[in-house]
Amino acid sequence: MHSKFLPNGFSLVETMVALVVLSVGMIGIAALHGQSLSAGRTAQLRTVAVNLTADMADRIRVNRMGQGAYQGAAANNNCDPLGGGGVDCTPAQMAAHDLFVWNQQVQQLLPNGQTQVLFLPGTNPPTYTITVTWDEVGEPAPISHSISFQQPAF
Repeated sequence: MHSKFLPNGFSLVETMVALVVLSVGMIGIAALHGQSLSAGRTAQLRTVAVNLTADMADRIRVNRMGQGAYQGAAANNNCDPLGGGGVDCTPAQMAAHDLFVWNQQVQQLLPNGQTQVLFLPGTNPPTYTITVTWDEVGEPAPISHSISFQQPAF
């Protein structure tokens, strides 16, 4: 039995409309996927930056006598016994070595990674500000993460 109210199949127009709707949906999904990849990369780099600033803060806490030397130049003084150096270093030499190792990590893990440690001796206790800066894809200016903390000498 054939009904005059029910079509036998889809017309070409209906098929084309369905194809257009499906295509628009797929384009939206592709754009959303691209944004999620970008957001994931940004989150990963920010997590790395937080961990790197915390690492330097821990290095400063261990070497309390290094103080202002953490604001100075980095140098490979072979102070790290785990790295095979085993050299007895002064607190200032250890601070320079910590900066050297830390700068290498930042440059390896962050795109165009830059570091800065500021030491303010006039505060009681002295204050350190640690900053890591890197380039982020799609951002017009570099991104940075900073932490500040006070560290008594003893």
